[in-house]
Amino acid sequence: MKKYFFIMVFIISIIGNAQYKPTKENLEAREWFENAKFGLFIHWGVYSVLGDGEWVMNNQNISINEYEKLPKFFNPTKYDPEKWVLMAKNAGMKYITITSRHHDGFSMFESKASDYNIVKKTPYGKDILKMLAEACSKHDIKLFFYYSQLDWYRDDYFPRGRTGNGIEGRGEGDWNNYINFMKLQLTELLTNYGPIGGIWFDGQWDQHDWDGKRFGKINVDFKLNEIYELIHRIQPSALIGSNHHLAPNAGEDFQMFEKDLPGKGTKDFATSEDDIGNLPLEVCETINGSWGFNLKDRKHKSEKELIQYLIKAAGYGSNLLLNVGPMPNGEIQDEHIRSLEKIGKWISKYGITIYNSRKGPVEPNDKYVSTRVKNKIYIHILDSSLKNISIDNFDEIIKSIKYFDSEVKVNYKKSASSLTINLNKDNMNEIDTIIELTLKS
Repeated sequence: MKKYFFIMVFIISIIGNAQYKPTKENLEAREWFENAKFGLFIHWGVYSVLGDGEWVMNNQNISINEYEKLPKFFNPTKYDPEKWVLMAKNAGMKYITITSRHHDGFSMFESKASDYNIVKKTPYGKDILKMLAEACSKHDIKLFFYYSQLDWYRDDYFPRGRTGNGIEGRGEGDWNNYINFMKLQLTELLTNYGPIGGIWFDGQWDQHDWDGKRFGKINVDFKLNEIYELIHRIQPSALIGSNHHLAPNAGEDFQMFEKDLPGKGTKDFATSEDDIGNLPLEVCETINGSWGFNLKDRKHKSEKELIQYLIKAAGYGSNLLLNVGPMPNGEIQDEHIRSLEKIGKWISKYGITIYNSRKGPVEPNDKYVSTRVKNKIYIHILDSSLKNISIDNFDEIIKSIKYFDSEVKVNYKKSASSLTINLNKDNMNEIDTIIELTLKS
């Protein structure tokens, strides 16, 4: 009987989601999002105190009683939301996504649904999201809220999923109460902070079967149709995305990829190329190796790596959401600030080839990608040792081809369906050589 009950719930969920039709405001927001191309991800919480990443509760199997002591040490007196927003804006970013509640269950905002939040449990006692929302509004930066569907702290997150099972003190509760709790918190996030860009869900994968290669059937009902309808009803233009690594669910407005370009498949949890939908795309990546502050993280990416990843993301038709993990005192690491400053200098000159672009006609690869803005095609050459590139199935009518930096004409050969571009080493750039093709209207 139980088996048939879950089948019926699944069918009802599909029917409910299938009825979703995005509003005019939502479609306009999707277009804005697809044009924005670059955003700042912020992983920040009481876990930052331990300097061992945002999964420290799970990785060190810290008990509930032990973890509850952490908020008492969280007092970010150096937190300056306007400084954060201006840092993002000067880097060329158009939006910010911040963790409102991560897997540890601690809310980084004032919440009537739970006392386990930054206002009630920390000496800081202020709503950092409220302050950030005001700064974003002042400087025309859209604000998205990351929200974890997974919770290692609340008893009502039961049945438990695949993670956090070594944490002592987790009790057994009522799943429906957990769903209601999430609805209450999401309502707070959608009503107390002005217009927001959207909700960035994470954690659904915790309740999926996993064979080490691909996520299988889901074992609980997250009531996605009800939760997604709630979000779209309160703020019709708010976008919904979920980091579940599968094909988009009905009701979602953009599709994200974690540390993996769309269809690239470099991670064991990567979304299959067959599961890429027709929604706006977003890739999230770290500046170093960790999402949350990690004192011993030495995997800082170079200027070249970061800029080329932004270019590649655009070449795959995707935004880049680049992460920083602030320290527990509210400051962002100097290395991260310097990296963002370098990206900002690059994008101030070359942003025209990234913003408002769509995936170009050249199939992206590690050596070069292409973007398209109206009648302009920009070929970004990432390997400065290349002497020529050949593009098959290219039947566009070319008006001119030149190097973006120097205005020097490019030597090329065009046949009926292909294009060969011969490169001049004197015009090559170590990070990105941009070839600008202007097409006849």
